[in-house]
Amino acid sequence: MPAPDRPLFADLRASPLLATLLVVGIALAFFVGLGNVPLFDLDEGAFSEATREMLERGDYISTFLNGEPRYDKPVLIYWLQAVSVLAFGVTEFAFRLPSAICATVWVAIVFLFVRRLRGTEAGLLAAGLTATAAGVTVIGRAAIADALLNMLITAAITSAYLYITEKDARWLRASFIAIGFGLLAKGPVAVLVPLATTFIYCALKRDLKTWFRAVFDWRGIALMLVIAAPWYAAQYAKEGDAFVRGFLMKHNVERFSAPMHGFDGSLFFYVPWLFGATLPHVVPLLNALRGIPRAWADDLQRFCLIWFGFVFAFFSFSGTKLPHYVFYGYTGLFIVMALQVPRLKSHALALLPATLVFAALAALPFGLEAAIPGLRDAYYREALTDIRAQFGPAYYACTALLVVGTIALMRVTSIGLPAKLLATGAGMAAMFAVFILPIAGEAQQAPIKEAALLARANNWHAVMYGLNTPSYIVYRGELTPRRDPVPGDIALTKTKRLVDIPHHEILYRRHGIALVRVLPPPADAKRTTP
Repeated sequence: MPAPDRPLFADLRASPLLATLLVVGIALAFFVGLGNVPLFDLDEGAFSEATREMLERGDYISTFLNGEPRYDKPVLIYWLQAVSVLAFGVTEFAFRLPSAICATVWVAIVFLFVRRLRGTEAGLLAAGLTATAAGVTVIGRAAIADALLNMLITAAITSAYLYITEKDARWLRASFIAIGFGLLAKGPVAVLVPLATTFIYCALKRDLKTWFRAVFDWRGIALMLVIAAPWYAAQYAKEGDAFVRGFLMKHNVERFSAPMHGFDGSLFFYVPWLFGATLPHVVPLLNALRGIPRAWADDLQRFCLIWFGFVFAFFSFSGTKLPHYVFYGYTGLFIVMALQVPRLKSHALALLPATLVFAALAALPFGLEAAIPGLRDAYYREALTDIRAQFGPAYYACTALLVVGTIALMRVTSIGLPAKLLATGAGMAAMFAVFILPIAGEAQQAPIKEAALLARANNWHAVMYGLNTPSYIVYRGELTPRRDPVPGDIALTKTKRLVDIPHHEILYRRHGIALVRVLPPPADAKRTTP
């Protein structure tokens, strides 16, 4: 085992290429262009608007969305976003910055944990695979609670493992502290995942005595309660049983027992998402899954497989299924993937998925354009109008460069496979940051933002009809009721719903979104026949 007290920077100087690629990968995945894309609805808009209302109301205990109590998540992410907004203003960058920082700390924890147990190169690779996986790139730059929660779950579980193996009480205290903040970030899942993972691991090692001693450590429990209990007590004092029903029952128990908002799926729902979320690192993923019997013989890898396996199985049986739920266990999988990379002999095979992904991205504009006629929803057909023109020459040049560059890397023998994997991962992160997310935002969210800014400039007080876009409220800067419009209203709606408003004046229309003034019916329409 590598010495835990080995000087960090001396180790990094021994692997300068990997260290550089990791830093570049983090910058591309989480920070480049962070404020250049409009807030995405529904989640980014909802979190950001709840934070804006927190600041507007001056209420830092309870959260509200469009004037109504929001019990979806505890308060920590809103506090962090509020601090960022106070520092940088009501901007996309400010709302997303806490997630980018938390994602960076999440990756740093992976590096330090694996470095402590398996050396610097393994730590850099595990951290790099984590940072540059497509799914992590997306949630790491989104104004939602998931990067924060994954950071805290990772801190809690890795600290717990170090306590189990080293018996140093400081690691146990660190785990309880992370769980305490996790309760403020998401709720019971921050306890469930570390508790179940460590229980299964200790049970298989026939060492439940250590588990019980850790779980019922009164000092750790006290630390956890000191962190989390004050907010829960204050929130209950303000909201009473409505908070218990809304947060604990509806958004925790009922989410697991039954589908919510139509987010359901089969038992195998997360299988395709697993491959999509780990792009472009598909071969390391397949290699790790194939090598599970061998990895199981190693304590660290067994622990990480239990971590991933429990989360994957638990949420596969959940009534409500959302792609980001299984991210709570992906960190363990990324660590196993990194530790199994030395078993990969063919660099060309390992980089083939990245080559295919970059080639598919080059063809993406043509595929989207071809798909438009087959879309049943008129909103999406209009949103994707002239989508191919939005990509531009720079997009095709970059995808071509990435395809050629990845093929060239297959043939280079002077660079190790870990560096090649991180390089292709950084390329994927760059495509998301510079092209994919901005283009998606332009097609889907830019019309919402433009309509809101137009309404703000003209002091129009609108209603939302037939859609739910909290980002509009953020950009407009005032609460916006959702209801059927009446004559005299300004209404934000989808253009396909304009048939339900027969008398209107178009104030703004783009990509399936319209801002209209509702007019009274013509005088002759009011006449009735005797």
